[in-house]
Amino acid sequence: MNIVLMGPPGAGKGTQAERIAARCGIPHVSTGDMLREAVRSGTELGRRVKEILDKGDLVTDEVMKEVVKGRLAEDDARAGFVLDGYPRTRRQVSHLEEILKDLGKTLTSVILVNASEQEVVERISNRRVCPNCGAVYNLISLKPEVDELCDSCSASLVQRSDDEAETVRMRYRLYMDKTAPVIEEFRREGKLFIVDGSESVDIVAGKIFEHLEKT
Repeated sequence: MNIVLMGPPGAGKGTQAERIAARCGIPHVSTGDMLREAVRSGTELGRRVKEILDKGDLVTDEVMKEVVKGRLAEDDARAGFVLDGYPRTRRQVSHLEEILKDLGKTLTSVILVNASEQEVVERISNRRVCPNCGAVYNLISLKPEVDELCDSCSASLVQRSDDEAETVRMRYRLYMDKTAPVIEEFRREGKLFIVDGSESVDIVAGKIFEHLEKT
């Protein structure tokens, strides 16, 4: 199965990607993972990516196309993949179509794990992390045993700056504005399956697997 997984930050997309990958025996491939792997490879492409990232610049669509094609051509993706974080623009949609054609693959499904702005803000703004051991908590769904203290090392939990409510709202709106044309394009092509990410992890996973079984 060749799957594209989309969704705003905080919708639970990463969790579902891992479940799909484990159940289907295919790799979960994220944009960040692909870029890090390209850099580690030490190839000419990897060196180009490293130079771009070291300068703090954004990787161009053309370079990302090479990175994605290289990753999807690897042996572990022969039986399929869960592509997370790509494509994000209509140009990248066209690039993905070219990549799949070159590799002799077709897209099985595009899954959008959707969630409202309010749901996303509530989830992420309630996230807390331990500055000492890195443990992650949520004041709604994964509370520490003692308020605001880490269960493992008793350090005071903190809220990361990018988890603050206003920052989350901005990230959500930027994501939706940027990806709306991509979502609409996949919808027109009849490839889009939307699942409500506000439901429990198990319910969302069940609906996704039911959809994949029918596809």
